[in-house]
Amino acid sequence: MSVPAGIGDSPSYSAGLFALARLSLWQIVRPPSHSRRAEAARRLARHSLLITAILAAAIIALMVWLDAREIGWMPARGTPGLWPVRILTDFGKDAYVLWVLAAMLLVVTLVAAGLRGTSRAQWLVFGLRLQFVFFALLLSLLAGELIKWVVGRGRPFVGGHANPYNFAPFAGTEAYASFPSAHVITAAALAFAVSAVWPRVRVAMIVYALLIAATRLVLLAHHPSDVVAGALIGVVGAMAVRYWFAARRLGFAIHRNGEIVPLRSLSGQRKRVAREAPAP
Repeated sequence: MSVPAGIGDSPSYSAGLFALARLSLWQIVRPPSHSRRAEAARRLARHSLLITAILAAAIIALMVWLDAREIGWMPARGTPGLWPVRILTDFGKDAYVLWVLAAMLLVVTLVAAGLRGTSRAQWLVFGLRLQFVFFALLLSLLAGELIKWVVGRGRPFVGGHANPYNFAPFAGTEAYASFPSAHVITAAALAFAVSAVWPRVRVAMIVYALLIAATRLVLLAHHPSDVVAGALIGVVGAMAVRYWFAARRLGFAIHRNGEIVPLRSLSGQRKRVAREAPAP
């Protein structure tokens, strides 16, 4: 992806770039306008409560019956043969993924500010989708960090032995930041968000999320219940951001029953973006 020649040299380009940035912020924070947002909110609440209830029960069961045993099934920490797993797990590192998305958003903004017409609208629609994915991750990770701080669960073998009930609430240290897994929050939120706007890659994104979750267990960075908790927070957080965008008519449609779906055709979204975006 390259920036058009002469970009940034013209005052009109600079003004257009500033206007695009302002529009990008405004369209996300403006009041919701979709007539079916109440139905979507009720559906979100039902699904979130159902998912939370099911996975909360699974988390408790894992803490009681599996967390301590699973530690003994994994290879010893620092095993040389695990280097491929250590490389793979970095693809779920929250800072890396967020910075990549932020860089992509910056490039899209810079390029779109120098384009006109349909090409510009296409780039802006792509940028809108990237915004959704970015905020789906950001919200989920912020919630996860707060829970980590409050719960203060020790990582496997912190304290000298495999104790799944090793808690130090509000400790705020890396050793006591096991619950939930931030890597899995990232992977689950990314998988849900990307699949929400590009459904054809859903299977690949699910496989990605499962692989990242598996690496956290193999590397003895987390207990199984930490991984399930991360998946729960990532999915529910991404669902909440999807509702936020849909309620503002950004990238998603809301059916009569409250179901939120990606827009089937980009033509309407492109026209709306083209109308709202400032001229270069």
